[in-house]
Amino acid sequence: MKNFKIICCVFALLAGVQLTAQNSFKVEVYGEGQPILLFPGFSNTANVYTEVISTLSQDYQVHAFTFAGFGDVAPIEKPWLKTIKLDVEDYISKNELQNSIILGHSMGGTLGLWLASEDKNINKLILIDALPAMGALMFPDYDSDAIQYDSPYNKQLLEMDEKSFEAMAKQMATNMSLDPLGQKKIAADMLKADRKTYVYGYTDLLKLDLRQKLSNIDIPVYILAANLPYGKETAQKNYKEQYQNLSDYTLNFTENSKHFIIYDQPEWLNDQIKIALDTNE
Repeated sequence: MKNFKIICCVFALLAGVQLTAQNSFKVEVYGEGQPILLFPGFSNTANVYTEVISTLSQDYQVHAFTFAGFGDVAPIEKPWLKTIKLDVEDYISKNELQNSIILGHSMGGTLGLWLASEDKNINKLILIDALPAMGALMFPDYDSDAIQYDSPYNKQLLEMDEKSFEAMAKQMATNMSLDPLGQKKIAADMLKADRKTYVYGYTDLLKLDLRQKLSNIDIPVYILAANLPYGKETAQKNYKEQYQNLSDYTLNFTENSKHFIIYDQPEWLNDQIKIALDTNE
C-alpha cells in the first residue's frame, strides 16, 4: 500500500513538473504560489522529498533541487559547496523569487542558513536535523583551516574499491535511519554519487562554520531534530551550543528517529512542516 501511494505521488508530480538545469544543480518546479526551495541532504536527490512535494505543491510553488555530482546531475569542480551557494543566489535572483521559504535536510539546512545569513529575500527556514557547523560536532578541537582536500582519509576514500565502498555505505545508512527501505535508499544515493564530489564536497561541508553568521538571521527558523542515536538530552545540548548566536528559533524533537526523519517519522515531519508553514511571526 505504501509503495502504491508513492507511485501515485510520482505520477501526479510528473504531470506538472518543470525542469531547470544549472551547472551546479537541477531544479524541478511544481505548483504555484509562494516559493519553497527544497534542499536535500548530502548525496541525496530531490526524490527524498517525493511525498512532501506532492503535499506542498498544492499550495506553494515548490523548487526541488538535486545538486551536482548526485543522482543524474553531472559533477563540477571544487569548491563544490560555495559554487552551489552562489548559483542558488543567482537562481533566486533570475527567477525573481520573493519571500522564499527554504526547507532543508542536513547539509541542505546548512546551505539554507548560509543563504539566509546573507540574503534578505528568504522569508523562513525549516531545517531538518541540520547544524551551522557540522565539523565542530565531529571534531573536539575543530579548526576549519586544518581540514584540507588533500588528506590521508580523503585519499583512502578516493582509492577505495567499489565493494569496500558499498559495505561502508550500507553501514553508514544503518546509522542514519531505522527504516530498512530508507537505509537502502540512503546507501543507493551514496553509491550513485560521483566519488570526487562525495569526498571533496563533504570536505567543503566540514570546513563550513556559520556559527558567527547566525546573528545576521532575523527570520523565523524552525528546527526539526532527531533524538537518536545519542538521546534527546545530548542532542538538545549540541543544538543549543551550535545555535547560541541565533536570537530566536523553534526547536522540536521527534521520538524514535535517526538522522533521516523523513524515513523514520514521516507523519510527524509532515505535521511539523505544516505547523511551521502556517505559523505567522
